[in-house]
Amino acid sequence: MAPQMIFVNLPVKDVDASKAFFEKLGFSSNPQFSDETTACVVFSDTIFAMLLEEPKFKSFMAPGKEISDATRSSEVLITLSAESREECDRIADAALAAGGSPAKKEPLEMGFMYGRSFADLDGHHWEVFWMDPAAVQG
Repeated sequence: MAPQMIFVNLPVKDVDASKAFFEKLGFSSNPQFSDETTACVVFSDTIFAMLLEEPKFKSFMAPGKEISDATRSSEVLITLSAESREECDRIADAALAAGGSPAKKEPLEMGFMYGRSFADLDGHHWEVFWMDPAAVQG
């Protein structure tokens, strides 16, 4: 079984400035998962931060919510990888059965990637996704 990975998604005002900041701390970015509005910062083989400019970050949020002002409060989208589409469904369904709530109405379906989301008991937004291994090898 492959090790589980975590992707912490953070809203940023300027992706280039944020990427440069983390590079100054000694971390690299993965250009395969970066574009004009996103930078994938690599912390380890299994831990990454996705720096998303605020409009892109907002497109992943549940309807009706606003981006937290990190200078006054904290909020992240915590993302976990899964071994399969079925595992995404199992985790999300178990979260809902345990008292969590839906964070989005529909699963993410992109062909090479599938995901589900939920909010935990405190309202923290979690994503569980599966990505086709062939897409990762690029």
